[in-house]
This record gives sequence, C-alpha cells and structure tokens, in this order.
Amino acid sequence: MPGTPSYPDAAIEISLAAGNLLRYHFENRVGFELKSEFDLVTEADRASEKLIIERLRRYFPTHSIQAEEGGGQEIGSEYRWYVDPLDGTTNFAHGYPAWSVTMGLEKNGEMIAGVVFDPTRNELFAAEKGAGAYLNGNRVHVSRVETLAASLSCTGFPNDSRKTNPNIHFYYQMAMETHGVRRGGSAAIDMAYTACGRLDAFWEIGLKPWDLAAGKLLVTEAGGAFSDMHGGAHSMKSPTMLADNGLVHEELLARFAAIFRGELRHPMPEIR
Repeated sequence: MPGTPSYPDAAIEISLAAGNLLRYHFENRVGFELKSEFDLVTEADRASEKLIIERLRRYFPTHSIQAEEGGGQEIGSEYRWYVDPLDGTTNFAHGYPAWSVTMGLEKNGEMIAGVVFDPTRNELFAAEKGAGAYLNGNRVHVSRVETLAASLSCTGFPNDSRKTNPNIHFYYQMAMETHGVRRGGSAAIDMAYTACGRLDAFWEIGLKPWDLAAGKLLVTEAGGAFSDMHGGAHSMKSPTMLADNGLVHEELLARFAAIFRGELRHPMPEIR
C-alpha cells in the first residue's frame, strides 16, 4: 500500500509507540490480574497489544500475527509477526524497571527483522537479516570473552511452570563457574544485552516464540551463536535455547550436557 514503511522501520515505529504507551501506564502503576497462579497480565499488556496489532494490520493486512495475549491472526501467510507487547510483565506490575516491547518478523521460517525497545532506558535494539544489529542506530557486536570462567551470563524462569522447570540446576552450576549469572526478568532484553556485549550468554527453558523471535535475530546479526541447549538447530518450537558470543558456545554446551546427565551437582555447604 502507498506509504507503507519497510519491515524494520514499521517494527521500530510501532514498538516506540507501544513503549511510550506502556511508560504512561508504568508511571501510573496500573494494577494486574492473574492468568494462572503466578502469571500476571495488566491493562497495559492488552493496550499495548491492541496498538501493535492495529498498526500491523493497517500496514500489512496479509501478514499473520502471533501475539502473547491472543489478539493475533493466522492467515497462512509466508510472513508472520511475533509480538510480545510487554515482555517482563511481573517486573512492570511491581514497578521494577526491566521490561520491554519486542517484535520479530519471520518469512518462510526465517527471521528477517526484529526490534526490542526498553522504554525505561530509551534503548532501541533493532536488527535486519544480513544488515547487522543496532542500538539506537549504532552497530553492536557480541563480546570477545573467550572462556566460561571469565563470562557473565543470564537466564530466566517461567512464571507458570516454575515448580517443574529444571533450570535451577543450570543456574546453580553456571553461578559456580562464571563471573555470575543474572536474572533480569525480560528475555528480550537479556538477548539484546547478549547481542551488544553486556552479557556473554543467555539461556532459558520454555520460552515462547514471541519472547525470543527478535532476540534471536539480534544475537546472530551481532555475530553470536544461537542453538538449543543440546547444540542442535533452534526452531520456534524448541523447548530450550542458548544465545552467546560464539566463543563460549562449545564450553557452555559441554557443561549443559554434564548437567543433563545429572553430573556436577555440588552438595550444599555449611553456613559459617
């Protein structure tokens, strides 16, 4: 249609608008409700998703949309947008400033554009297939840390299935062998930080496609590695994911393999 922006420009425009809307709600401390025992949703999630989907339908009416709060549409297009209108809802609801808007566009199963916008820091991460990854218009690259021992990594835990998720075993082992493990609460930001070198690796179990679509492209366009936690090719249906700078990838996979086998579990030390 006349005047339609490019895919990356559309994602940037829409995510900025949604992020500004979310910032208004954040400053006014909107309430939340429970989707399940631990999983929250706010008025802001729904308002952000409504804005994003309306604009995507205006610009790209033939594209499929998969969105976290269920407002998307599946129409069999070769193009599919993955939308998380508020990644980090629990942080947002509690006034903790670590949340984002994230959008990724897939064509025939390949990510071609992605955006992560953090309104609390006014940081916009964007990537286009074959054109690199950027932070506020400046190109970014993954870190050059070469060893697991010298690395800083990050992970996350699901809200609704935390009692059955095995990630605490991986968290503990990585905390023992690295400079530290962070738990930010917004997977999209964590992958963006991996892309720009603030983190050396990020892994998680049980992420949804809308959580990681843009981050996956950011990391790979910034020169990093992306796989499942066994080292296999990652797809949107993969139950695990690992994003890193590429230099610590094989060492991480070796540690993960040992943890999957039930090894490397240290006994609890005494408190002195």
